[in-house]
Amino acid sequence: MSGHSHAKNVQHKKNAIDKKKSAVFGKLLKAITVSARSESNPEFNPTLRSAVDKAKQYNIPSDSIERAIKKSSEKDASQLEELTLEAYGPEGVAILITAITDNSNRTIGEVKTILKKTDAKWAEPGSVLWAFAKNNNEWTPKFPQNISAENLQKLNNLIENLEDNDDITNIITSAKK
Repeated sequence: MSGHSHAKNVQHKKNAIDKKKSAVFGKLLKAITVSARSESNPEFNPTLRSAVDKAKQYNIPSDSIERAIKKSSEKDASQLEELTLEAYGPEGVAILITAITDNSNRTIGEVKTILKKTDAKWAEPGSVLWAFAKNNNEWTPKFPQNISAENLQKLNNLIENLEDNDDITNIITSAKK
């Protein structure tokens, strides 16, 4: 029974978990870098404070957080920009996508491709934003909407495809869960 050793099974499971952790770590550290551009002290920057708190929830090492804050003052960090993208999903569900990228044209193109493949529609800036309220740097839907189980599955598939993109940091929908 070659290839069925306990060590190989553990290795495959660990690699899958590490890949997911790496993606989350990268997204959170990018968010910290962008948040620290205006003020690098979390006591005076609520956006940075919430990003650092979220990173600590995921057990990101303190030295990695500090490096991300220091990186915000370097030249490379000024190339990063935060995007808020809007779309409509199944049954007209409003979708708000936030991303941090060094190339907005690439990220927008990738998001549009994902939306097209999953039968979602790109929305012009401001056409979906009205359906969400921002409280403490978190977006919440003003009017949660019920959708069918079939369309909820389509929406979850869309969200999974969007989350696979390294630049996308958050996806909020108006669908009731």
